[in-house]
Amino acid sequence: MDTIPVAREASDELNDIVEPNDEFLRATEEAEDMPARRRALVVLVSDHHNGAEDDTDRLMTELLIECGFQVDAVVRVKSKKSEIRQAIETAVVGGVDLVLTVGGTGVGPRDRTPDATLTVLDQEVPGIAQALRDSGQACGAVDAVVSRGVSGVSGSTVIVNLASSRAAIRDGMAALPPLVHHVVDELQTYSVH
Repeated sequence: MDTIPVAREASDELNDIVEPNDEFLRATEEAEDMPARRRALVVLVSDHHNGAEDDTDRLMTELLIECGFQVDAVVRVKSKKSEIRQAIETAVVGGVDLVLTVGGTGVGPRDRTPDATLTVLDQEVPGIAQALRDSGQACGAVDAVVSRGVSGVSGSTVIVNLASSRAAIRDGMAALPPLVHHVVDELQTYSVH
């Protein structure tokens, strides 16, 4: 007859369990319905690093977080086509949703970012790059207007080239989120699971 006290103790313990309230259950359901934060990687392209004066990495991180992205990394590469391509390919293989390159989009002999990006793209999405140029013109960011920057998709990753001036970065990051989120949504909708 020792089983009765043990059963009574277990029953008492179950009675002490508090049911979660409705607010807790709703919050849990909403959290489960929320999509995972999208991932981004930034590639800063430059032959010279100005150290403390150059806070482009911090600026890009802050702007991407405001746009709903988790920033996996900010990497600096030289203005060499092979280094730029390798950084982009590594991000694509790593499964990020967005790769943003900053710099190297002009017409100078060392501006190789668009050329490197084109070698990685499966398909171009020229409307994004054009929207960045239009937006740059509206805010007076000359380097954004004359940028050779390209945009497109590699696998399930969106890749966008930005000009390097602060005006081009800030204005570009204001115009970019709805476009990128739309393309990422399409890629996720039509990807094979």
